[in-house]
Amino acid sequence: MKNTVSTLLKQKQSGDKITMLTAYDYTIAKIMDECGVNSILVGDSLGMVMLGYENTLPVTMEDMIHHTAAVSRGAENAFVVADMPFMSYQVSVEQAVINAGRLIKEGGANAVKLEGGAEVCEQIKAIVDASIPVVAHLGLTPQSVNVFGGFKVQGKNIDRAKKLVEDAIKVQEAGACAVVLEGIPAKLADIITKKLFIPTIGIGASNGCDGQVLVYQDMLGMTIGHTAKFVKKFAEAGEVMREGITAYINETKSGAFPAPEHTYAIDDEVIAELEKEYE
Repeated sequence: MKNTVSTLLKQKQSGDKITMLTAYDYTIAKIMDECGVNSILVGDSLGMVMLGYENTLPVTMEDMIHHTAAVSRGAENAFVVADMPFMSYQVSVEQAVINAGRLIKEGGANAVKLEGGAEVCEQIKAIVDASIPVVAHLGLTPQSVNVFGGFKVQGKNIDRAKKLVEDAIKVQEAGACAVVLEGIPAKLADIITKKLFIPTIGIGASNGCDGQVLVYQDMLGMTIGHTAKFVKKFAEAGEVMREGITAYINETKSGAFPAPEHTYAIDDEVIAELEKEYE
């Protein structure tokens, strides 16, 4: 069954946890969809895990549309959410609606996600008024990395904690269908989740959130270098890949691959005639 805004809301109401993972291409999206994940996020995290950037800021609308379209072709049942990249919605409300529309029309997404609280409520309302579902994103918002001075936990003092609660209420009032809570204290995430009637999706937040999201390279052990505290490795796919690639290199160099069972036969008479002609 296709996951929708309505089914995700019903999951919150019934206490059925929402599962979300990032994906950036057709093959991974297809596998996740077959496994039954509720939602796939085409995150601007692709800038770091797919394109090798230091952060998400260089990601363009063209990047997001390209990867979202690939994921959408592989996701038959998952609810596909596409990130709006840095400076695709901040300049004006009109620009925000146009770019959100492109992710739906050209990318095939079911919803868009943008970062920020009260300051982007006008954009959220306008996008929702254009019949496009919006997922909000609060807390450690990666596009604000330069303002935060790095990837740091947010909402740890009373003023910032209160602002996050108030921002969550405001994005809900603006029409957001869900909100991602990233990098905030667990008990604060619990308060926000109980306060809202829309689902909360946690990443580095709390298991009290209505759902969870992780970058798939992180949870499958494919990340090179540092991983965040909130990441749990559910498999060591990176090691399996390294073993397979190393075995391929070794067998190719030794001549063990391709073996006869990996090649195609031809009649001996044809070969004999060819050899006679090209002696």
